[in-house]
Amino acid sequence: MVSDGIREVLDSFPHRDWAESEEDAGPIRFAMVGLGWWTRDQAMPAVADSGRCETTVVVSGSAEKAEEVADDEETVEAGLTYEAFQDGEARDAYDAVYVCTPNARHLEHVEAAAEFGKAVLCEKPMEATVERSEDLVDACEDVPAMIAYRMHTEPVVRRARELVRAGAIGEPVHVHGDMSQSIVGWGADQWRLDPDLAGYGTSVMDLGIYSVNTARFVLDRDPVSATATMRSSHDYFAEVPDEVAAFTVAYEDAILASFTASQNADLGSFLRIVGSEGTLLIEPAFHGECTLELSVGETTVEIDSPEVDQMEEEFEYFADCLLADREPEATPAHGLVDMRALAAIYESAETGERVEC
Repeated sequence: MVSDGIREVLDSFPHRDWAESEEDAGPIRFAMVGLGWWTRDQAMPAVADSGRCETTVVVSGSAEKAEEVADDEETVEAGLTYEAFQDGEARDAYDAVYVCTPNARHLEHVEAAAEFGKAVLCEKPMEATVERSEDLVDACEDVPAMIAYRMHTEPVVRRARELVRAGAIGEPVHVHGDMSQSIVGWGADQWRLDPDLAGYGTSVMDLGIYSVNTARFVLDRDPVSATATMRSSHDYFAEVPDEVAAFTVAYEDAILASFTASQNADLGSFLRIVGSEGTLLIEPAFHGECTLELSVGETTVEIDSPEVDQMEEEFEYFADCLLADREPEATPAHGLVDMRALAAIYESAETGERVEC
């Protein structure tokens, strides 16, 4: 049976428990840097539906694309090339930037935005290497900045964290997680397969980071060390080591997590947190919809949570932090911890040794 105390946690958990500003406060005006499909199909519609944000500037490597997107969006005042953005053009037209370019192109745009005193929301992984991530942390020293971990504002994940904190499953013991999809056929010039743009690899950098960071968020514990095995046998993945990867991450308090990730597998994701007295299961976990089950003894209950647009929640949260003048939880320093864990995973796969994060 689920205890009365846990029932109270389930019944009292509010949607947007993080909110401090008024829903109609703002708006925070965003420059969208990088106009790939994720920005155009996910981020910009989310901002349009938001009560605290709007898109006023769009930035692309292609002047034609920037102008085309600007013409299609009523709130957009300027369409810029990357060069024009970095030169400071139209910088009075936005308050914050959303950086969604290939990983190795994040730093240059974050540095430009920070130089202009603009708030920064940067996609994950925060850069291509630990060293460049350290430079990104330094660049954001004097401006509000957040790494775009959309799972942090997913109500299902936030409920899971509160249930762990409340002792619903006893003491956390171990974690299982997976995120997989197939990018085969996405195009020969797919940047996720280019080490100069993606970083250490593809499946762990692009997908495995969801498991690593979400487990970290739910557990309130940081990664300590990693071991890993990877392989790439399909010609499509000739330049990266991890068409498929299996890796174990040790978190603080000796909690072990076993994760898998693949860019050439059936679409799916889950995160299972096993405790001394029960289990939490989020499935699906990372593909835009989530469900949460709590099992204690012979009792399993599905936890009701509001269905949300995860990108809208992410932008709303970041805007709320800016409007309430508080620091986001997922700062660049927070993201740097994950980058060190990713680097350890890839090093372990290469050396066959356990690597400290």
